[in-house]
Amino acid sequence: MEQQQVNQMEAGHVFVEGIKDAMVVNCRMARSMTVEVYSRHNETFRVTETISCRPSIPPRSYGVDLRNRRRDCRRFQTLHFPCAHVVAACAKVGLNIEQIIDEVYTIERTLRVWENEFPVLPDLSTWEVPPTTFELVPDIRLRRNLKGRPQSSRIHNEMDIREKSDRNLCGVCRLPGHNRNKCPLRNYHVGQSSQSGRN
Repeated sequence: MEQQQVNQMEAGHVFVEGIKDAMVVNCRMARSMTVEVYSRHNETFRVTETISCRPSIPPRSYGVDLRNRRRDCRRFQTLHFPCAHVVAACAKVGLNIEQIIDEVYTIERTLRVWENEFPVLPDLSTWEVPPTTFELVPDIRLRRNLKGRPQSSRIHNEMDIREKSDRNLCGVCRLPGHNRNKCPLRNYHVGQSSQSGRN
């Protein structure tokens, strides 16, 4: 892998193969997009897709900010190399897209990963493992109860406190000390409801 990248760099290649392939695809897609220049000085554009990926979805448009390396879909600022919309904006103003590809994708930067030398690890049987100086004690409170109804771990507050009443209230007058069968106002309510029915 390292020797392959060295050969590519000696042949004059700057970026790794994966980025070159992605840029070929993005350049092909950029040809089917229209670009509207919002500000040539601020390098801001509106790029519209003329061909939709699916017929049921209308073509979308995205804002591109080349100066701040930003695009509405956030792919440009996440991957750090130009997507198809950025390629279309660069083509509109004649900007070389290689200038805005992050140097992390260069072969030179990739070769730096292989500069460090790693020692050969000895056999696993020869490793010296120090004895543990502490004991792991599991928390019994975190153990799941397999039987019974699961208990809620939610912290209760004042909304969970119910007003407890040791006396039953009457279903007619809502007063304590008797029920609806022995309510002194029962006949009054019954008579009142029958009179309202006659009217």
